[in-house]
Parts: sequence; C-alpha cells; structure tokens
Amino acid sequence: MIVIPAIDLLDGRCVRLTQGKEKDSTVYSHDPAEIALQFQKQGADYLHLVNLDGAFGRANRNIASIKKILGTVDIPVELGGGLRYYEDACKWIELGITRVILGTLAVSHPLIVKQLIDSFGPERVVAAIDAKDNRVMVKGWTEATSFSPVELGRHLDNLGLQRIIYTDISRDGVLKGPNLSAVDDLARQLEMPTIASGGFASLEHFSQLSSLNNAYIEGAIVGKALYENKIELPDIVKLLES
Repeated sequence: MIVIPAIDLLDGRCVRLTQGKEKDSTVYSHDPAEIALQFQKQGADYLHLVNLDGAFGRANRNIASIKKILGTVDIPVELGGGLRYYEDACKWIELGITRVILGTLAVSHPLIVKQLIDSFGPERVVAAIDAKDNRVMVKGWTEATSFSPVELGRHLDNLGLQRIIYTDISRDGVLKGPNLSAVDDLARQLEMPTIASGGFASLEHFSQLSSLNNAYIEGAIVGKALYENKIELPDIVKLLES
C-alpha cells in the first residue's frame, strides 16, 4: 500500500478546497513544482494532481504549472480535472502524465474510457468515483447522477477498467477521517484495485486503513493534512511500508 500526496491546482497555485467548493479555497503555495519536489524527496512514489480549473470549465489555465511539475520530478504523476473528451486525455498523456483520471467523462461517455484503454493500456487510465449519499457526483462535484459507486464501478469494469479512486465528498478537506467502511465495501464488491481518498488526517487513519486487510486497496491520497502539518509524509510512508 502506498501514500499518494495530492496537489490541487487553481489558477497556477497549490490550493485545497473544502468538499470541492471553489469558494472555500486555501492557498498553500504559489510554486506547485516546489511542493511536488518536496513530496518526492520525502518518499512519495506517486503524485496526484487535480486541475481544479479544468473541473470548473477552465481546462487550459494550469498547463504551464503542470508542465513545470512534470519537468521537476522523476516519479509518476496522475492527473484529473476537466478531462471531458478523448483528445483531452491524449494531450496529457503525450505531455508525460502517467495516468489520467476520468470522472465526469466516465459517466457521460463511458465508451471513451474503453477507447483510451484500447489506445494506451489499462495502466494509463483510472476512474474517479466521487460519491455523496451513495450517489456518484460529477462536473466538479456539483451534479448528482443516478449511479451508485458500485453500479458505476461494475459498468466500467466491463469496459476494461482496472483501477478506481474512491472519494467520499463529505469527508474531503475536513480532516475528520476517511469513510473506511465505504471504501472497504466498494473495493471488495468490485474486486478492483482501489485508491482511497478524502479525510485522512492522522497516522491512525492510515493504520486503520491498513488493518482492513483488504488486498484490493492499494493506496491512499492525502492532501490537506500535509499542508496543515497534521501529519508528516515520511511517517506515513514508513507506516505503510511496515
């Protein structure tokens, strides 16, 4: 199991939102590439980037920041936010993104998920299943769909998808702990590699995740707790390695 630090980009800055709300943003750095380099030095094996401007309909605003990050670190980078078309995902892969994260697109045009998998392989594509009240949310977490996380996961599994990121929106950015029962249940039902996200704020939370003994949970994403100095990345890495 690995820990994946998150860098959320808004207008070229490193920020964190509370429950995905743009108006509730806190700026932590004006140099996201430096943050990425620090995470790499602290033991991160992967980086999670979110193009928040893309999620809110401003897809090109963070291109320069993302290119700078890719030119600064040597570890793999995954990217989500604003990938609405096949060409959007292709562009980022060609720029050096290791795997693209599909949220709204996975719901609105699932056949494009299959097309991307056929073009680049299943390791380059991951679906973000972002849920609130057991309903998948899309368009920057502003619209509810009729899908439950399990229903969407099974549909995408049939198209060849091999990995998901699960976020309980109600836990994201509030530092009150992840929804362990939800991610545990989803991973076991789908029998698919799953990355947990939302609410991680202490070493105990990561210890609890590990103690689920769920072979399908392969990692966890952490963001705000690192920026608020609630927890240190090297401590998480050491815990999960042990």
